[in-house]
Amino acid sequence: MQPLNDRPSLDSGLRVLLLAPWLLVLFLASCDGRESDQDLVTCGSLVKLLNTRHNVRLHSHDVKYGSGSGQQSVTGVESADDANSYWRVRGQTGGPCQRGAAVRCGQAIRITHMTTGRNLHTHHFTSPLSNNQEVSAFGEGGEGDDLDVWAVQCDGPHWARDDAVRFMHVGTQVYLSVTGEQYGHPIRGQREVHAMPSANQHNWWRAMEGVYIQPSAPPLRHDEL
Repeated sequence: MQPLNDRPSLDSGLRVLLLAPWLLVLFLASCDGRESDQDLVTCGSLVKLLNTRHNVRLHSHDVKYGSGSGQQSVTGVESADDANSYWRVRGQTGGPCQRGAAVRCGQAIRITHMTTGRNLHTHHFTSPLSNNQEVSAFGEGGEGDDLDVWAVQCDGPHWARDDAVRFMHVGTQVYLSVTGEQYGHPIRGQREVHAMPSANQHNWWRAMEGVYIQPSAPPLRHDEL
């Protein structure tokens, strides 16, 4: 028979063994939470957007369409290094998009071209190659009109960097798309970017290279040890 004074240490050891798996689960969950925060697209981030079907990045430059609206053209390029393919994620005018806050699935945003300060835009003009709806870059200094607003369509609560998402235009209910048509001079080889009324394989996009603004850390409480 085991001495009575040995039992407390044995009981303590058993409690530790029983609690260990739960402590491990809680630790891993907390680690996953921190990692997932860093894997989200946030307001204020500067990103490149890849069309996953045609492997081109959303691009713009100070070249106007020769037909349609005559506004600044938006195209797709294969190069990952082009500086004209950076876009800033912003809130709609008067809408909440706090710097560093994760973008929610379904949230309405503006997508602003870094180099020219014009917003991703669409309207009822016909695109020059595919006869879909023209997509342009519009406005000055990041300010345009209510046709600059797009809703992020994705699964889950937030837009994750690794997920393919769709951008639905709030004003005209069409999707940002690429179907492979290529331009000639003066932007030879670049693909037409346009908008289509149906959700399909041509309108999936993924966030790629960029500068992602991290969420602000909660303030430390001085009374905590």
